[in-house]
Amino acid sequence: MGDIRKTKKSKVKTNKPNIKNKNGNVEKRVDLRRRCYSFSLEIIKLIESINTRKVYLSILDQLLRSATSVGANIIEAKSASSKRDFIKFYQIALKSANETKYWLCLLRDGLKIDKETVAPLLKEAEEIASIIAASLLTLKNKNE
Repeated sequence: MGDIRKTKKSKVKTNKPNIKNKNGNVEKRVDLRRRCYSFSLEIIKLIESINTRKVYLSILDQLLRSATSVGANIIEAKSASSKRDFIKFYQIALKSANETKYWLCLLRDGLKIDKETVAPLLKEAEEIASIIAASLLTLKNKNE
């Protein structure tokens, strides 16, 4: 049985069904919160695997902060007191996702971390940022 929650307006919310994309292929919808949480866990695993030399410490700290901030702000948006507040949390999440991409690229290019290790994380950060950006466009269009 699907995950069912009541919203503030007493509507029943269920997991979103699979949808068809532009090509007619079925895409599975993924809960953004869970995806952000999993992404944060993968970033933690990456950081744990890196030999922590002094040069890495500041970059790894910034990466951890920005990557975990994405999901935290998505969660905070759920408790927003207004639509404007909700949008602000999504905007912060998008900024954090973009910052995370920067730190991952810096690790890959400047500190010579294995490109094959960073590539899937960078791809996931880009996809999460794209989802958030599309959501923001939708939200802003509904407000106008």
